[in-house]
Amino acid sequence: MKLAFILDQLDSIKTSKDSSFAMMREAAARDHEIFTLQQGDLAWKGAQTVGFARALELTGLAGDDGHRWYRTKEPQEIPLREFDAVLMRKDPPFDMEYVYTTYLLELAESQGARIVNSPRAIRDHNEKLSIARFPQFTPPTLVTRQESLIRNFQAEHRDIVLKPLDGMGGASVFRIHGADHNTGVILETLTHYGTRTIMVQRYIPDIAQGDKRILLIAGKPVPYSLARIPKPGETRGNLNAGGIAVAQPLTLRDCEIAETLGPALYDEGLMLVGLDVIGDYLTEINVTSPTCMQEIADQTGFNSAKTMVDALESHIPERHEFVIPPLETELSS
Repeated sequence: MKLAFILDQLDSIKTSKDSSFAMMREAAARDHEIFTLQQGDLAWKGAQTVGFARALELTGLAGDDGHRWYRTKEPQEIPLREFDAVLMRKDPPFDMEYVYTTYLLELAESQGARIVNSPRAIRDHNEKLSIARFPQFTPPTLVTRQESLIRNFQAEHRDIVLKPLDGMGGASVFRIHGADHNTGVILETLTHYGTRTIMVQRYIPDIAQGDKRILLIAGKPVPYSLARIPKPGETRGNLNAGGIAVAQPLTLRDCEIAETLGPALYDEGLMLVGLDVIGDYLTEINVTSPTCMQEIADQTGFNSAKTMVDALESHIPERHEFVIPPLETELSS
């Protein structure tokens, strides 16, 4: 296959943790061609979406200690439809430049390019707000920019969490419980004085056991989640906020959520999804650049990157349908 990855700066990638790197490494091991682009390398030119893509070679060196883990060639102008798959793996923020990129990718898709995840589906699934499609799995939730509604919600539930709809990595997430004298300034800050919509949820005490990331690949759940457990004194489990990562088998409730959402999201063009579950509750649906593959592999031996490349290969003609191996098969291999 000929694969293109749209990424952040290569030198910013932490090879010991990055899921895009894990997928590129798996693809390279199968002798697939790998190309990399950044958002600025995309263009609409000559009535088609092209990318100024660089062929990538992995050097085998670790990249987290200052050693360069890759070599690239000079950029080539390549229509995106000439790749077997283009993986959109640019991290948020989901700003207007991100939106413009999805427009260009959607134009490429209309001309036969295979984009993973679907650019339209990425736009349609805000990673916070899209949980509203599955209210049977969510905690009590309010989405608004009205301070009065937020204060009424707090009065009802007492202990609440507030977060922006466009945040990532636990940034600007606040917990308010009891008579917090900072409530006013928190609401002003997050809503920009009532001009920006935010999400408010009842606090889930099970966060102490971790904010679980469940990966869906082609609509099927990986059999392990990665629980991000908050450090002492912290309510956020995000690894960027100091959380400790612990891989664990999916619970029955995890499976119920994943098996309900998986086929529906896949049918909409979302091949790789990261569900966030706290206790028994769905809290986010991550569709931009879901991660945690390497942590799960390091702790359990389950190679999610392999499963992802299997899924990509299955969409090439003459290839067989991929199957996520059962727990005992993967662990015994």
